[in-house]
Amino acid sequence: MSDTVRIAYSPCPNDTFVFHAWAHGLVPGAPGLDVTFADIDITNGMAERGELDVLKVSYAVLPWILDAYALLPCGGALGRGCGPLVLTREPGEAARLEGRTVAVPSERSTAYLLFRLWAADMLPGGVGEVVVLPFHEIMPAVRDGKVDAGLVIHEARFTYQDYGLHCLADMGEHWETTTGLPIPLGAIVAKRELGEQRLRQLADAARTSVRMAWADPEASRPYVLEHAQEMDPAVADQHIGLYVNEFTAGLGEDGYAAVHGLLTRAAAEGLVPPLGRDALSFVRPG
Repeated sequence: MSDTVRIAYSPCPNDTFVFHAWAHGLVPGAPGLDVTFADIDITNGMAERGELDVLKVSYAVLPWILDAYALLPCGGALGRGCGPLVLTREPGEAARLEGRTVAVPSERSTAYLLFRLWAADMLPGGVGEVVVLPFHEIMPAVRDGKVDAGLVIHEARFTYQDYGLHCLADMGEHWETTTGLPIPLGAIVAKRELGEQRLRQLADAARTSVRMAWADPEASRPYVLEHAQEMDPAVADQHIGLYVNEFTAGLGEDGYAAVHGLLTRAAAEGLVPPLGRDALSFVRPG
């Protein structure tokens, strides 16, 4: 077995912070990483096509890939107070979105599932057209009137006011209020064909890399800023502080409950295929 693992994750600060130590050969006993940087919509597609050994993907895509990939219990992004936002040019009530055009970063994203679950509760008349745009194009499109609203993720939480935009609704706040659970955003998955021993090794490496990043935050800073797409360092720090937390080191009972809850509710709305038995198990029985 090769001692190099092909992995894809985003250039966002939370991912580069989490994987810095591992990607730079600093995690004792861990396999080397051959890293591809790609936005989440790209990595979701890679997972659906069975490309690469390890991928950072949206939790929303899991129902389509869990036959081939196992969910690792660490390295991903869940949290509280960190959900996607619906932005508009003018402040107003949610009902204003009925029949309107909304830009989203991906229809296979957790953000989109949270939006659809929110809309099912809050917009009896439904939204109008949903258009997919790269997430960095969404706020300019709302500002310029190309769409009526935009669903934004990541650092847009901290920068949308720079575009003169208003937060119409917080998808994560709605999720937390209705479920009491953390918000599941991004998952780390690895090919099941690698075998149980390798999967456990990869999970251990990811967990150790997270803990090393926390132990010496300054060590990862050049790597984070190199890939942060000209992001203000203070915003990068906020991004890391929000998305790298206890659930990154280990999903735990609440983390697994959040993932199962999201995908079960989404399946009930017809948004994703239903989960099979033991689908979320790190290593399946038998």
